[in-house]
Amino acid sequence: MKRHLVLISTVALVAGCTEPAAPVEVPSTLAVDPSSPLAAPTYMQMAASSDQFEIQSGQLAAQMSQNPAVRNFGNLLVAHHTHTSQTMMSTAQAAGLTPPPPALLPPHQAMLDQLRAAGPNFDVTFRDVQVQAHQEALTLHQNYASGGDHPALRTVAAAAVPIVQQHLTAAQSLAVAPPAPPPPMPTAQPGERG
Repeated sequence: MKRHLVLISTVALVAGCTEPAAPVEVPSTLAVDPSSPLAAPTYMQMAASSDQFEIQSGQLAAQMSQNPAVRNFGNLLVAHHTHTSQTMMSTAQAAGLTPPPPALLPPHQAMLDQLRAAGPNFDVTFRDVQVQAHQEALTLHQNYASGGDHPALRTVAAAAVPIVQQHLTAAQSLAVAPPAPPPPMPTAQPGERG
């Protein structure tokens, strides 16, 4: 009988010491490395820089190109990227996020400097950097739209994707010609002084 009481006491003691496991809470959004383009601050900084590059390069096209197609595309970039930039900033503020100041990141600054130094090759350089910049922007917005950490900004990124895709297609088909080579220097004929 003592044995039976000891066994019952032991089972009761062990049962009293174990607690049911607490439920594990799964966050509604996954934690993202703050330096990742899937984190709102980094995404906003990269998107703002991209928009600023497009606005400033579009303004340069309107000033420096003699090609009406390049000038029109530049004006379109200014209008569209001003709008996408304003949309991102107002969405961020409404969501309680601090939008970054409009500034160019080093890669965008380098492309803008390349455009400013292009001289007679402006139109070809403009087309080439627009293709590159829009490919990068398309990847940025697509990735954030599908995996970004903030729902309101995912909506903004998703809305930017078709605009950037349209610009990429337009840049790829932009009709530009390299500048004409300079005329050849006259060569002296035998017996002539030159």
